[in-house]
Amino acid sequence: MKYIRDLREGERLSCVYLCKHRISATTKNGKSYETILLQDKTGQIEGKIWEPQSPAIEDTEDLDYAEITAEVTIFNNQPQLNVKRVRRVHEGEFDPADYVPVSERPLDEMYNEINMLADSVENYHLKALLKAFFAEDREFIEKFRRSSAARSVHQAFVGGLMEHTINVARICDYLSKRYRKINRDLLITAALLHDIGKTEELSPFPRNDYTETGNLMGHIVKGAMMIDRKADSIPDFPELLRMELTHCILAHHGELEFGSPKVPALIEAVALNFADNTDAKLTIFSELLDNSPAGTDWLGFSKLLNGNLRRTKV
Repeated sequence: MKYIRDLREGERLSCVYLCKHRISATTKNGKSYETILLQDKTGQIEGKIWEPQSPAIEDTEDLDYAEITAEVTIFNNQPQLNVKRVRRVHEGEFDPADYVPVSERPLDEMYNEINMLADSVENYHLKALLKAFFAEDREFIEKFRRSSAARSVHQAFVGGLMEHTINVARICDYLSKRYRKINRDLLITAALLHDIGKTEELSPFPRNDYTETGNLMGHIVKGAMMIDRKADSIPDFPELLRMELTHCILAHHGELEFGSPKVPALIEAVALNFADNTDAKLTIFSELLDNSPAGTDWLGFSKLLNGNLRRTKV
């Protein structure tokens, strides 16, 4: 098995990958070709099939497994496969565990840390709300434990949502100690709940793609609705506290053009936005470093980070 993370320019390979998506297209010269998105547990790579009518290219459907014969090329500073052969494979010819990316941290360990953070909240109503999600709702807990933090941008693996949530909550915990005007209970609760809508926005692995809820509503609005319903089940939940928590969720992307229905109006919402953005961007950079060949100094231009990135000299 040649994992996608280890592919290098010029290599020739013949390996089984999960075919996430395959579409037909036409060049400017009118020549037909296909783009195929391949996945294993280390990441994804795009392949180009320049001779789709060749007898060596078998048909596949989304989420089929196929043996891919190809050469690794570089396009726009990213690895790409020039696919020469596609053979659909059958059960028994591959190990499914090789194709579902999973966090390096044990899921039970992260779930316990989530509950430890929830237990540190002192406000009765906020603690009850967190318990309703993370201790009592078995269906939600199972989804949350196995959800990714994104479709592809950062922490796109089983357990990614828990990993991201913990990182954001830990940053928020630090900020609440450094800036005394912050209401720690409100901020930690918002951090733990800020992305729960992703359990409905993204489908489970191996697809990990946008659902109808994701496409029509998005995780921010869906998360706010989930919190509102749970708060309804807690007697005498203070209305102002409910609005403040909901505001933090609605504003956690910071700006309208980044998908926030509201811009931050509370100090806790500002802190949550900074913590969320910090973890996302540092994780994106870290994953770029992990996926770049050893010895490579310059990583190329990143649209997500809006710059030409370089590895630190130690």
